Amino acid sequence: MLCQECQQETATIHITKIINGRKTELHLCRRCARAHDELDFTFEPQFSLHNLLGSLLGESMRGSREALGTAKVQCPSCGLTFAQFSQIGRLGCSDCFTAFEEQLTPLLRRIHGSSRHTGKVPRRSEGAVRSARELERLREELRLKVQKEQFEEAAGLRDRIKALEKEMEGEEQQ
Repeated sequence: MLCQECQQETATIHITKIINGRKTELHLCRRCARAHDELDFTFEPQFSLHNLLGSLLGESMRGSREALGTAKVQCPSCGLTFAQFSQIGRLGCSDCFTAFEEQLTPLLRRIHGSSRHTGKVPRRSEGAVRSARELERLREELRLKVQKEQFEEAAGLRDRIKALEKEMEGEEQQ
């Protein structure tokens, strides 16, 4: 098949467009394809983690007065500002996590579903880790019940916590 533009070389690039339900096909040689305005044949990767983080941060910061103050937050160790982080998508040092904690927490929740790293657990200690997480969850639930003055539910949680603690002590002694 010959190029539809120059009618001289063999068409090696085939483009199909569907706009408003109308299908159009374009068959071009390499030279004509490069000259075509709407086509970009640089073949540079368009996806990067830095671009992803930058776009997520940009969306959350766009149009907010708080964003202006947030953008000026700076890491005391490396001097990186939150605005710079939102552009490059990379933290400068380990102290950046502490300096930007308030801004990173919602971002991590949006990306990972949680701002707390849980990671994988080795099979042999899986039960102990699961029990420890359950105990932590129950203690937090107990704290909330007491705060809301729901003492009957809190008493039930207290009993479950004590039983789980005894169970965990028994496993440790074995």
